[in-house]
Amino acid sequence: MLSQAVEDYIKTIYRIRQRGETASTSDIARALNVSAASVTNMAKRLAQMGLTEYEPYQGVRLTDTGNKVALEIIRHHRLLELYLRNVMGYSWDKVHEEAELLEHHISEEFEQKIDEMLGHPTHDPHGDPIPTREGEIAEHNTNPLAAVEAGLHVAIERVSDEDPALLNHLESLGLLPGATLEVVGKEPFEGPLKIRVGEREHMLGYRIANHIFVEVLAENA
Repeated sequence: MLSQAVEDYIKTIYRIRQRGETASTSDIARALNVSAASVTNMAKRLAQMGLTEYEPYQGVRLTDTGNKVALEIIRHHRLLELYLRNVMGYSWDKVHEEAELLEHHISEEFEQKIDEMLGHPTHDPHGDPIPTREGEIAEHNTNPLAAVEAGLHVAIERVSDEDPALLNHLESLGLLPGATLEVVGKEPFEGPLKIRVGEREHMLGYRIANHIFVEVLAENA
């Protein structure tokens, strides 16, 4: 059994490296709101446990074992999010925080029961893929909405789940996974996007658009 602190570090390293970053001690410290010295100490401990590879100034990398642990934690988290949303009726901006508390404490039997109850789902409420029991996970084949050119129609596949206020705002605009929209206009130099959702048009800031991940459907004629 791993401690909650160890699991949080493993999951954080996985997430940072999934973004294409190096998972430096400062990156990890910022994500977990701890000191760089604490990260260095934990990185050495994780390396001794065979969960990471760590070299000063080279960042932290998960071993195969560490990667498997990270995916198991993420599987717990995303199954819990879906259970909280679909069965318990939590609002979709609340499920992430609640799942963060519960993910460390459920057994494999409990995880299996949730999976069966939900019909073996493949994605959580925010559109993120749920790792399989075998430790496999579907790759993201999406782009941030901020990168989409004007004139394209897109479907929202997933949204970042780390900011409840942002999730509330997106819900008010109808920008949930499964929604389709048209990018009507786009200002240069990271300016806002003008989008159309059904009959409604909205101006969407670049930062917000960078947290929405979409699949391009078709170009305007």
